[in-house]
Amino acid sequence: MNSTPTQSSSEQYLTFMLAGEEYGVAILQVQEIKGWDKVTRIPHTPEYVLGVINLRGAVVPILDLRRRLGLGAVEFGKTTVIIVVRVSNGAGGERTVGMVVDAVSEVYNIATADTRPPPDVCGNVNTVFVKSLATIQDRMLMLLDMERLIGDSIADKQLSGAAA
Repeated sequence: MNSTPTQSSSEQYLTFMLAGEEYGVAILQVQEIKGWDKVTRIPHTPEYVLGVINLRGAVVPILDLRRRLGLGAVEFGKTTVIIVVRVSNGAGGERTVGMVVDAVSEVYNIATADTRPPPDVCGNVNTVFVKSLATIQDRMLMLLDMERLIGDSIADKQLSGAAA
């Protein structure tokens, strides 16, 4: 293993389970992991937006990642958690969003050379949200493009209205 530091030689990913598959998000985007908690529903939001929570004074939208990726809803259990992530909002700032997942798995250091672009068809998941695929210990991980996933989920109503 090459331990010489380079700008993009490897990146750490927090992995989590959804519908029996393992997904990953860049660890630098993860703010915290919380146990499942009640949310306040917001009317007229897509079904995958469960509502909002108050996280130390900030109102944070909570997405059901299973529904967002078209994997179907399930009852939340003991291992259900909210992964709170920060992503660029495209205007030089950041947006904080929580994602409900079935369970957290591991943190892996994944070399850039060990990732591959997703194929045109990637199972039940729309590959527009999959940044790349990586194989770890004979398992395939889907590394998510959080900017695209969150940006498309929580679109700025003023911008989307102006573009229409």
